[in-house]
Amino acid sequence: MDSIFVNLVSGFAVFLAMVSGSAEALVLKFAPFALLLEMPLYLLTWLGVMHYLWRRHTHPPAEIPYYPRVTCICNAYAEGRDVQYSIRSLLEQIYPGHIELLLVLDGAVANRATYDAIKELMPQFGGGANRSVRFIPKPQRGGRVSATNTGLLYATGEIVMALDADTSFDNEMVAQAIKPFADPHVVAATGPLRARNGQKSMITRFQAVEYMLAIYLGKVGLAEWNLINNLPGAFMIYRKSILDHVGGWNTGTGEDLDLTLRVKQYLKRHPELKLVFAPGAVAHTEVPDTFAAFYKQRLRWDGDLSYIYFRKHWQAFSPMIGWRNFIGSTWYGLLFQIFLPILQVGFLAWMLLFQPAPFFIGTMLLIYVFYLTITVLQFLLFLALLSERPAQDARYFWVLPLMPLFMVSARVWSVIATFHEWFNRAHQDSPMGPWWVIRQGGPR
Repeated sequence: MDSIFVNLVSGFAVFLAMVSGSAEALVLKFAPFALLLEMPLYLLTWLGVMHYLWRRHTHPPAEIPYYPRVTCICNAYAEGRDVQYSIRSLLEQIYPGHIELLLVLDGAVANRATYDAIKELMPQFGGGANRSVRFIPKPQRGGRVSATNTGLLYATGEIVMALDADTSFDNEMVAQAIKPFADPHVVAATGPLRARNGQKSMITRFQAVEYMLAIYLGKVGLAEWNLINNLPGAFMIYRKSILDHVGGWNTGTGEDLDLTLRVKQYLKRHPELKLVFAPGAVAHTEVPDTFAAFYKQRLRWDGDLSYIYFRKHWQAFSPMIGWRNFIGSTWYGLLFQIFLPILQVGFLAWMLLFQPAPFFIGTMLLIYVFYLTITVLQFLLFLALLSERPAQDARYFWVLPLMPLFMVSARVWSVIATFHEWFNRAHQDSPMGPWWVIRQGGPR
């Protein structure tokens, strides 16, 4: 016990020495990871946010009377009665144009509870002349891609939204999401994705903050430079013409990133095309409410990144997608999302195994302070300049001191997921569809 106390005190002394600038080892080993791979992305994002606010102030968007027909494909599987939250939020949209709601239930025979929940709402489906609802139960499960493509076959809207049935929406989501498409060069969009159950547990609070900073603030900033890396699967908005052009969604896992990259391959030949972020189009999704469920989800998400980048779309990392997107995808996709966690975990393992305990503790304290500072700055920027619910979001402020620990655990798990995909081809056992569909639908 005394030795632990001595190491902690010594570690704090090392931390103070590092802050004073005497830690050459840290500068040589840790600083390059942050300064060369992370900080440029943070600065680019912050500059993008400032540019967005300046542009909105100096050139307010014109209110163009543009109300195209919109198809909302709502993918349901095993949500049970929770599917009604999503359906009701879509039925209550405030939008003067026509909304076509396609409710696709994948595996209807096995998911009787979800089927009954949808049928219970059917008396409410009747509405005005500019609303139409169609329930499409698929008897056999084919997976998320199969359900979305089934909806696409029936879609008649100029704009197609692919939405998850565990996600609900603000009443003006459709109206806000459609505004950017008045520009004929906009081919795809997404909006803020919030944690609907953010106050349920500690892990949902972590994810609520993560979604505010990574999906909301991050995409606002990157969209200013036309560098959105991915349109999340729970909330994808595309022109139907571009979906028809690329053939819809491909079978396999990571279908949202796969589709985004396939659309981006047209940007070299058509540099005027844009993927945008619509800050007013707010969605609320259910996030995992236990640590076990969270890590299970991220094992799939982070593994799918490696599957898409290294197995399915390795050829996309070339100037053929345009130099801007090539640099952005390489920096954000490969370096930041995959190789940075590997470098950081390797560095921490080396420190733990080969450096004295006080030096390791001091280094961890410095890393903690670095990421806490970044997190607080980003949260304050988001709260002051972007949040449409500042009072509600401010309730998460007390979570910020724990966010660096959450980020470290997520990055360690990301490394595990990456190697799991590399060595075990984990994408072939994805829960996003039956194995006979997943394994036949993509690279081995």
